[in-house]
Amino acid sequence: MAKKDNNIASVLAFEKKLVPSDGYLYGTSWESRKDNSQVKPLRLQEKSVRGTISNRLKAAVKNDPAKLNAEVEKANLQRVDACSLGTDQDTLNLQFTLKVLGGIFKPSACNNAFFKQSYETAAKAYIETHNFKELASRYAINLANGRFLWRNRVGAEQIEVIISARNGEVNEEFTFNAFDFSTRHFDTTSADIDALAALIAKALASEDGFLLLDVNCFVQMGRAQEVYPSEELVLDKGNDKNKKSKILYQLDGVAAMHSQKLGNALRTIDTWYAEFQDSDLSVGPIAIEPYGAVTNLGKAFRTPKDKQDFYSFFDVWARGEQLSREEDEHYVMATLVRGGVFGESDK
Repeated sequence: MAKKDNNIASVLAFEKKLVPSDGYLYGTSWESRKDNSQVKPLRLQEKSVRGTISNRLKAAVKNDPAKLNAEVEKANLQRVDACSLGTDQDTLNLQFTLKVLGGIFKPSACNNAFFKQSYETAAKAYIETHNFKELASRYAINLANGRFLWRNRVGAEQIEVIISARNGEVNEEFTFNAFDFSTRHFDTTSADIDALAALIAKALASEDGFLLLDVNCFVQMGRAQEVYPSEELVLDKGNDKNKKSKILYQLDGVAAMHSQKLGNALRTIDTWYAEFQDSDLSVGPIAIEPYGAVTNLGKAFRTPKDKQDFYSFFDVWARGEQLSREEDEHYVMATLVRGGVFGESDK
């Protein structure tokens, strides 16, 4: 049996420090958006539709006109969920809360005292040097630019984001025009962004503090336009034609967005991966992930082979060694803010 290294933590976990709630979807009109009596919950509607055959066909079918016609004539019947604004509504209202927690320098689980001590020293050194200023600014910009709207952001005429920040010491409100801040970079800032970022940074750097952000976002999309709640993952699809092929997320009858989807958008701050600087290979900011995974592209932008993944950086940084780039330290700390189980094999 291999001798166990006295500086290996086989049990190591961190709780997430950005904790979003689920998002609730409401409808209103742009002119009446400040009138709470005009803000109505959006409900899901079920549709039964007859689709056309559009998938790739086998060579024997596509090269035979008779077989192709027979295939096209088959009904592609579907039952799906949909969600739209009302005929008297042109504005989507998304509401959710975000709790920012402190205590990053203490793992929620660690079975090696030597590793825990060296990690805490490294984390406190990062806080003393950077004080979460860069990360907090990026989180604040992602709140202000409405990245969390996902598909609902596309084609919007106007987007207003109202954020209330409070805890035992703070009670402030910020209003942003989402189009003032790009989703492709984090170079644009403002006095309100700096003020919001300072509150987020203070909470993250604290020992056990917190900050609660109440996010109220209005998106002018057009009268009766379709809106996009989260879609549920259907694990048991089967062959039953009576089952829905698309199920949207709802809470107590109100169309909603998953907290995981909102959280993914907020942590989409990684512009430090190598391909970002290459205009041909860059996909813009990506979500903070240990391997830089972007599932819809089927690609990992941070691979162990290139020594650019979280573990390659974390294993040396947490044991007291300096990383070659400041950006790599930001990436490591952002991954710890994300949270997860990062235990190392002791075999």
